[in-house]
Amino acid sequence: MTGRIEDYALIGDLQTAALVERGGSIDWLCFPRFDSGACFASMLGEPKNGRWLIAPQAGGTTSRRYLHGTFVLETTWETDDGAVRVLDFMPPRGRAPDVVRIVEGVRGRVRMQSELVIRFDYGKIVPWVRRQGDARLAIAGPDGLCFRTPAHTFGENMRTVSEFVVDEGERVPFVLTWFSSHDDPPAAIDPEVALSETETFWREWNDICTSTVPEEWHAVLQRSLMVLKALTYAPTGGIVAAPTTSLPEWIGGVRN
Repeated sequence: MTGRIEDYALIGDLQTAALVERGGSIDWLCFPRFDSGACFASMLGEPKNGRWLIAPQAGGTTSRRYLHGTFVLETTWETDDGAVRVLDFMPPRGRAPDVVRIVEGVRGRVRMQSELVIRFDYGKIVPWVRRQGDARLAIAGPDGLCFRTPAHTFGENMRTVSEFVVDEGERVPFVLTWFSSHDDPPAAIDPEVALSETETFWREWNDICTSTVPEEWHAVLQRSLMVLKALTYAPTGGIVAAPTTSLPEWIGGVRN
């Protein structure tokens, strides 16, 4: 396992969910549904089993929070060269599911890296990757992933890598979208619009749920209700026990 269970944060779109490790790596993601095979499974193995890392090249220290009343995860990196934040979220489900990551320069000038390792079927299948227009497409059997970013990308050791510099006030988006491999690639989304829509969706839902709850209980109840909402499969209303598989209920425990 690449990280501690307690170091993972949850993002989701009410049909699937991803787990983001404190060091900037998405180590678990089943696309397009909770019960689909994972395309990132390094949480149960190694980076070669699939992950998506975005972090400063020289490392640094991190602090994290969810934007108030949302499931938008904000990770702030402090480095010797400056500070940068990464916003991770999954927009409310449209025709195709997306994972959006927006890198924003806060202070100074920070050299960043993105390393995308796609391995379908819980880390077993290496996809065929090709360029098409402004996108990179990864295809394996019935599954396709479309990767878009304005940052320069290149292939290296069966990974899609990007090395870029972010200045104060600059924002660099990355979008990963699932689609059926027999269909045309999905249309590009606007990451900033998706961010606004995701924040609005969660805040409006929270306002409804906590409208009759005393103010002093809002913070406690809100996040618990949001986790249950994020683990609910919207088409049926069923709630999954967890977004993962084969992890112990407690450290050193035998029950999964």
